[in-house]
Amino acid sequence: MAIFVYAESYDGKYKKAGLEAVAYAKATADVAGDTVTAIAINVTDASDELYKYGASKVVKIDNATLKNFDANVFAKALAEVAQGEVIVLPSTNDAASIAPLLALKADASLVTNVEKAPTALAPFTVARKAFSGKGIETVAVQGKVVVTVLQNAFGTKENAVTGSEETATVSVTDADAKVKVISVEHASSDKVDLKEAETVVSAGRGLKGPENWGMIEELADLLGAATASSKPVADIGWRPHAEHVGQTGKAIAPNLYIAIGISGAIQHLAGVNGSKTIVVINSDAEAPFFKAADYGIVGDAFEIVPKLIEEIKKFKGVA
Repeated sequence: MAIFVYAESYDGKYKKAGLEAVAYAKATADVAGDTVTAIAINVTDASDELYKYGASKVVKIDNATLKNFDANVFAKALAEVAQGEVIVLPSTNDAASIAPLLALKADASLVTNVEKAPTALAPFTVARKAFSGKGIETVAVQGKVVVTVLQNAFGTKENAVTGSEETATVSVTDADAKVKVISVEHASSDKVDLKEAETVVSAGRGLKGPENWGMIEELADLLGAATASSKPVADIGWRPHAEHVGQTGKAIAPNLYIAIGISGAIQHLAGVNGSKTIVVINSDAEAPFFKAADYGIVGDAFEIVPKLIEEIKKFKGVA
């Protein structure tokens, strides 16, 4: 059973989510008793990075049409190369857009939001998150399957193998593109990507105004974390919508999620309930978030967060 995986990259560098997808593909290949073939598009990183996570072969595609993202074009390119029974992709915004189109082109079933390796391959049997993360369902599909892996759920597990590299030519051209790119703005390189972050510091209306976000950003910087916010905060313009996490925002699964001044409505919980550890700081002892928290602190964020920052600085020896 041939196992293929899309090793997603950005600006020529493999993304953490892409490496996690390779690790998942390796775990699937171990169940199948087969090897992993990774597909890389317009990448400058060395293939050694993929061998480390279990890819026995790396197929590199260099094509000018694939310089800018277009889900239809990427799906066509991947379908031409990924001639296997299982095709794995990360669950990033881009790859999640590619997956259904790829499944259609490959005449395959689509299984999204998986966290663990399949328990069987004939049929392909795996658990996935459902109902906005409130439930787990086990699905079994026959034939080819396209799988998307939740970010930060399976983990970037090293499983080094000896690998080889080859190049492939695909037939995609500008005529296949459905999207016209006017301009490209690169995000700041010194910011931690929210969906890939292992630690996230998030805040809500309990901060009382955008002018008070300095302590949230300082805490995040000390922890090497990304910053996030609740939907109401993004809607009123206190924080950019790119930071909004929840059912209608980004779904994340960091190792540590710190929620400050967020009540914990079910819509918010749906986007963060994959977090390994949840810490809640809120002045309302009856806030719903405390029911989902691993650790909770009842108190004023304007007193607790500065003390937390002070203690972390002492621990790290930072002035």
